[in-house]
Amino acid sequence: MSDLSSPLTVLRGVGPALAKRLAKLDLHRVEDLLFLLPLRYEDRTTLHKIGSLQPGLRGLTCGEVLLAETVYRGRRSLLVRIGDGTGQLTLRFFYFSRQQQAQFQPGITVTCYGDVRPGPTGPEMVHPEYRVLKPDQPPAVSDALTPVYRLTEGVQQGRIRNLVGQALDIMQTNPPRELLPDETLADLELPSLAQALSYLHHPPPDVDLASIESGRHPCQVRLAFEELLAHYMSLRHLRNIAADEAAPPLPPGPALQRSFIDSLPYRLTGAQNRVIAEISEDLGKPHPMMRLIQGDVGSGKTVVAAAACAQAVAAGVQAAFMAPTELLAEQHWAGFSAWFEPLGVGLARLSGSQKRADRRASLAAIEAGDAAIVIGTHALFQEGVNFAKLGLIVIDEQHRFGVHQRVALRDKGASGSGYPHQLVMTATPIPRTLAMAAYADLDTSIIDELPPGRQPVGTVALPDTRRGDVIERVRTACAGGQQAYWVCPLIDESDVLDYQAAEASYEMLSQSLPELRVGLVHGRMKNAARDKIMRAFKDGEVDVLVATTVIEVGVDVPNASLMIIENSERMGLSQLHQLRGRVGRGAEQSHCVLLYRQPLGQLARNRLGVLRETNDGFVVAQRDLELRGPGELLGTRQTGLPDYRVANLVRDADLMPSVQKAAGIVQREHPDAERAIVTRWLGDTHHYGKV
Repeated sequence: MSDLSSPLTVLRGVGPALAKRLAKLDLHRVEDLLFLLPLRYEDRTTLHKIGSLQPGLRGLTCGEVLLAETVYRGRRSLLVRIGDGTGQLTLRFFYFSRQQQAQFQPGITVTCYGDVRPGPTGPEMVHPEYRVLKPDQPPAVSDALTPVYRLTEGVQQGRIRNLVGQALDIMQTNPPRELLPDETLADLELPSLAQALSYLHHPPPDVDLASIESGRHPCQVRLAFEELLAHYMSLRHLRNIAADEAAPPLPPGPALQRSFIDSLPYRLTGAQNRVIAEISEDLGKPHPMMRLIQGDVGSGKTVVAAAACAQAVAAGVQAAFMAPTELLAEQHWAGFSAWFEPLGVGLARLSGSQKRADRRASLAAIEAGDAAIVIGTHALFQEGVNFAKLGLIVIDEQHRFGVHQRVALRDKGASGSGYPHQLVMTATPIPRTLAMAAYADLDTSIIDELPPGRQPVGTVALPDTRRGDVIERVRTACAGGQQAYWVCPLIDESDVLDYQAAEASYEMLSQSLPELRVGLVHGRMKNAARDKIMRAFKDGEVDVLVATTVIEVGVDVPNASLMIIENSERMGLSQLHQLRGRVGRGAEQSHCVLLYRQPLGQLARNRLGVLRETNDGFVVAQRDLELRGPGELLGTRQTGLPDYRVANLVRDADLMPSVQKAAGIVQREHPDAERAIVTRWLGDTHHYGKV
């Protein structure tokens, strides 16, 4: 007897060829069909009279074929005229077969579903779904909304609907195991899994479509909750594995760390000291530290990481500091060298563009243990890099790396003494509930205090009709010895358009400001060329840098005090805040101008208003979450987070405290359900450690 775990080939009409196509939709078992939720719904519960059809309506109607003919008016098409006594409707087909032509004999009755639009002779439907009825066969009207599913080549909607229907029939006699605790379902007033799945595949005609379209219908929340729970427990499983593994304990080395802190030309903030203490305690344990530092732009995360490196070096192990770009790695190299070389600590640098001789020297120093701190990009963990005794890995800008990447780094750093400690940093503050989902495998430290004396960046929003005034503002700032960024954000997720927008702005500014040195960087440039321009800007050889969002994670240029962001209404709050953080790093008062195109919608107006009101990244992140704008809080091209089938981390973040509570109940009282939940949603790899 078939059950939900059976392969799809047990279903009627599924042979090896179709099973192969369905696998492209990640459909392998009967149960998988139940979790292929509809993208949207069509209302085929009402049969409309033809005479009532109005352009813009999408609906179901029925009529008798009056005429069918092939016409050649510029383009070959099949026109079928149907009527029901109340009016006539034309069905237009541009792609058709002889079999279709033969079907439409005058006098037969057809039902059709599609969009009604105005035509030369009255209302018409183009390529409607249709069905030829047998004599005296009544038209079929659905008793529920009709689901529309995600498809792949060679698989049509009708076939998917049929297969889902078969899966639902099997579910009636073999319901899926209810894995959520009874008290969780009761507390949140959620339906059972079987009820939720049945409802979402065939919602009744009176369903609240607004709640379904928002993703917050109780049946959707039921599924999203279990999916979030699966991901959370998987990440916590990874954390528990680390807690059971060995790592070299790195007790505090107060002399070196104190010498480093005392050598700084400023005092650390209370938040920095608190986080250093949290890290220091973790490093002293015989299990791998897995800690995330969240801190706003300019909060001093790098100094905290450097203090951790000092503790590692004092304990006799090496520290590796990885940055997402070569230029950023170079900046960290300069900073760490200035801090640690006077203290007698050996350093090495590794990057893809290094000269062969320099690379050989760095590799030799790393393998011999002469380089206690190693700075670089992902090149740090390529083949041929052998650490003498790696004890600490620091990853800068964690949002550019994912769970899989940090697990892979941990594994590559493994040695006879265990795994290295791991410290990751992000300048993308996210609310606590969201962090619970995104970074559940990490302990979190927050630097929620900026260094004293740092001036907030003055922010204004202006329509692009005032572009001329903004250009003059750039001219004045640069004439006074300052530098400026002119940012052209990604448009429509297109690298081509992104590039073109930056090129156009570069040409415009070069012509408008001939006395200034204007540079251009964008994502389609080779790294070497891009780094050359960025370096020239940092060295003061470029006055105005036209850039795409590639500078979001970039080098510090203290002399840059003005930033212009075009099309700011298209961007998410957190990304705008990140970009704004590129200025305000020097002694001069800095400003950010948000150019927008009119008319400005209310949501965009609200987002830009937040930027004007606050410079606090945590406040910005919370407001970004509340507004749920088109720019996703965690980045439109976030690589660090897994794909979700139902859940949405921004939309469903409020569920995370309950998810955390439910995870504790499952692990304490239903341990057998933990693996089943993770497997149901993530497959047979029971944790993210499978890379």
